[in-house]
Amino acid sequence: MLPLKDNVPTRSTPVVTIGLIAANSLVWFWELSGRGVDYHVLKDGYYPCSFEGPCHVPAPIPIHPLPWYEGAFTSMFMHASWQHILGNMLFLWIFGNNVEDALGKVRFLAWYLVAGLAATAAQTAATLGVGSVLDASIPNIGASGAIAGVLGAYFVLLPSARVLTLIIIGFIFIREIPAVFFLGIWILLQLWSGGLSLLAPQAGGGTAFFAHIGGFVFGLATIKFVTKRRPVVPPSRYPVY
Repeated sequence: MLPLKDNVPTRSTPVVTIGLIAANSLVWFWELSGRGVDYHVLKDGYYPCSFEGPCHVPAPIPIHPLPWYEGAFTSMFMHASWQHILGNMLFLWIFGNNVEDALGKVRFLAWYLVAGLAATAAQTAATLGVGSVLDASIPNIGASGAIAGVLGAYFVLLPSARVLTLIIIGFIFIREIPAVFFLGIWILLQLWSGGLSLLAPQAGGGTAFFAHIGGFVFGLATIKFVTKRRPVVPPSRYPVY
């Protein structure tokens, strides 16, 4: 399922959401330049082993992981492919603007960064708890943990919103579905896939599912405490007389 847009307007221009998209895009083009994506991912990604060693990074060049408190921030703005960044930025644009509208700009930025750290902590705990030294020595990158926090917040704030969704199940069709269903299906898929990756790490396909789960839970748990105002009520699907 791919979201195309929602039906909830905002009170003002979502400056922080746009700024985060711009920052992620600038970092992506920086990754593409110079020595390339693979080099920067290895050099500037977050390694769970940097929190609790030892690290064993099999790389063509000697790599010394950044301290965990640096890598946790740098990795939050890095991506591994065009598909990775375009998908993340689409989700951030559709769901982030309304969460920003509810929190206010400065508070939303701070909360977004903490959501990313919470997501990283969840993935680190899972990796160190059940993974091997090699698993802990794989760099983690991407904004999806912080964005998962945004999705958890949206789930609480705007369950009755509707999301125009591209659905691919053998064939392609477009439907408008309630946000609570869209996000509910999304997190159930993360829980299912996360469980599979615990049983068989190779089944995860390199996706940090526990970062998604941790970010989403953080959003669910904290949004009511930081919201400054209710988001704009989504318009009724049908006119009321």
